[in-house]
Amino acid sequence: MQSLSQKEYKNEFVSAFDGDDSGDLKPRQTPGVLYSKTVPTPVKKPEVLAWSEELAQELGIEKPTDQKDVDVLGGNHVAPSMYPYAACYAGHQFGNWAGQLGDGRAITLGEWEAPDGKSWELQLKGAGMTPYSRRADGRAVLRSSVREYLMSEAMHYLGVPTTRALSLVSTGDQVLRDMFYNGNPGYEPGAIVMRVAPSFLRFGSFEMPAARRENENLRKLVDWTIDRYYPHLQGEGRILAWFKEIMEKTALLMVDWMRVGFVHGVMNTDNMSILGLTIDYGPYSFLDDYDPDFTPNTTDLPGRRYAFGKQANIAYWNLGCLASAIAPLLEGTEELVAILETYPDFFHGKYYAMMGDKLGLDQVQATDQELITRFTQTLYTLNLDMTIFFQLLIDLPQEVGTEEDVVAHFQPSFYRDLEKGERAMLLSLITDYAARLSANTGPREAAAQKMRKANPRFILRNYLLHQAIEELEKGENQLFLKLQAALKDPYSRNHDEFFAKRPDWASQKAGCSMLSCSS
Repeated sequence: MQSLSQKEYKNEFVSAFDGDDSGDLKPRQTPGVLYSKTVPTPVKKPEVLAWSEELAQELGIEKPTDQKDVDVLGGNHVAPSMYPYAACYAGHQFGNWAGQLGDGRAITLGEWEAPDGKSWELQLKGAGMTPYSRRADGRAVLRSSVREYLMSEAMHYLGVPTTRALSLVSTGDQVLRDMFYNGNPGYEPGAIVMRVAPSFLRFGSFEMPAARRENENLRKLVDWTIDRYYPHLQGEGRILAWFKEIMEKTALLMVDWMRVGFVHGVMNTDNMSILGLTIDYGPYSFLDDYDPDFTPNTTDLPGRRYAFGKQANIAYWNLGCLASAIAPLLEGTEELVAILETYPDFFHGKYYAMMGDKLGLDQVQATDQELITRFTQTLYTLNLDMTIFFQLLIDLPQEVGTEEDVVAHFQPSFYRDLEKGERAMLLSLITDYAARLSANTGPREAAAQKMRKANPRFILRNYLLHQAIEELEKGENQLFLKLQAALKDPYSRNHDEFFAKRPDWASQKAGCSMLSCSS
């Protein structure tokens, strides 16, 4: 185990590429470079609120015991071997080209080599101004930092590819924020998250040099990325093979999001990881009642571009942007387009297999696709709680029983009373499902085991997050600690105090139902 302040850090990204070494934090365009040196701006009083012990053990990082290590987490100390920087990238935001964006409130400190030889980028989010902050202050508030810290770790334990969070630090400073961009700003307590990933490269990292026609930088970045993160790809066709792997990783990520009911909320190309990770947690949410048109992001209204049911198609669109960015490196685009066009079939194959696991089917046959579609239609029509419904499905008696029995069994997942036709719809679905389940080649318990692995029992619902944030702002952390424990064990029944629907009061409360990009 090594301390954060005494570690010898690697800086292979900044060593490989040209950057702006001036250290000037003035917001500006930075053509020709992939990063700008950015030293964190010190805060008043950094204090550790949370520490991910399991991640620290994996990385070989010693828990902070002196102020110098805490100061690293708060941006008040930069170790001698660190080269802190903000990355330069571009992106399409809400379907429109936004040009240069970059790390506006994230600063990468350096690369930490773990005991197993793997390298991890350590990045502070909320550590102050960068050349890419534009009109913002580069800071983060406790509200958004708690959400990022907890959800990063929650997704990891759900088995969804994600960036991780090592620490949550309060800064002792107040930060001015207009939570809903409605002209009502207010001061909130500041905080910083140290987030960790093998790389924070994103689709927009490649869009930037492509847009500026910096083909030498583009080729160098592609070659470096493949050599470092896809070293098994060799030969003349490796750029195409690389794109195919990114396409498949992205599709699999979308399938995982659909499996657990996660809605990212702002799937711009600058928020799409080149490694297929969930990245940049902002106005996200899990589904409560199943609704493919649900978006938690106020900025995404009224079009709902990033709604739950559209995420797979948006990923396809974003992959098209990445394909356009790397196209100048290829002699023609026919093969690139052909790979991209395999996405729908690849995604749907994985999606139906995932839904088969959620339903406990031994294998998904062509005829099962109609049954799967009926499930999602019924969930939507009846406004059923997605997580609770699938948990109740695991415990469905072998003998279905009457309409009254079925309605009573699934009652805990209802957000309203069902009408007569809806009760009949539910009974018909469950009766047909029970018949299909009985046709499995294996025993019923094998199906139940498969379902338990695919269906989380605990999800980090927005109203729980909101309550935990309110308590932390008052100096209390009991709920925060409970949620931190529960998210590490989401498939068990060990935390059933949280196995409940969203309460009525949370449906309209700010921060529980809808959020903004500042969340």
